[in-house]
Amino acid sequence: MAEKLFALTIAGGRGERLRPLTDTVPKPMIEINGRPILSYQIEWMRSQGVTDVVFLCGYRGDQIESYFGDGSAHGITAHYSFEDVSEDGMASLGRGGAVRKGLSLVPPDASTVVVTNGDNITNQDLSELWDVHRSRNALATIMLHQVNSPYGMVKVQDDGAVTEFIEKGALPILVNAGVYLFDRSLEQRLPERGDHEVTTFPELAAERRMFAIESNAMWLTVDSHKDIETVAEQLRAVLA
Repeated sequence: MAEKLFALTIAGGRGERLRPLTDTVPKPMIEINGRPILSYQIEWMRSQGVTDVVFLCGYRGDQIESYFGDGSAHGITAHYSFEDVSEDGMASLGRGGAVRKGLSLVPPDASTVVVTNGDNITNQDLSELWDVHRSRNALATIMLHQVNSPYGMVKVQDDGAVTEFIEKGALPILVNAGVYLFDRSLEQRLPERGDHEVTTFPELAAERRMFAIESNAMWLTVDSHKDIETVAEQLRAVLA
């Protein structure tokens, strides 16, 4: 039997900034060009060798399970980890707690797992993360990406002379793209409740057990209503 590769996708958020769309569907199930965001992500995961996906469900997670079922129609084996949500639809565990709970569904002998935010669409080649993860003996390896300015940028000389206008160009900063490789042993170091980015990640960085790649791959996220059409146009161009 071929070796299994597990991935966990954090899909429990409500997506307040996308209301009223998210009044009836969870954010990762918002449709882009007629397909849920998660379907693009699962297609990418499968292309990278992922065999099993654990959906970390919270708000309206039943819709995710209804769409993906056992995963066979999407080329994967699907598993589901549900957490309680409050009356206003807020998940109780936080992202780190959700990942910790979901890892309990991953076999103990699975040495490394893929972890992603459920609203990402990317074509990143995971072998780039694997190379760093293995060579540096990392506990976590993360994907970083430049972001584009939402505004037109202007270059100015020291004397105040304007030299160039750049329409929404790339900013000279790197952000966490929400695509990770985690050593299976991280389960016990993740918070039972809370966000791994403010608890576990700083600890790993201080220990020099976290490494990163700077990615030039496609990386799209949906955080506002305007993003929906922007991402749809970019995907049409890429997939044409």
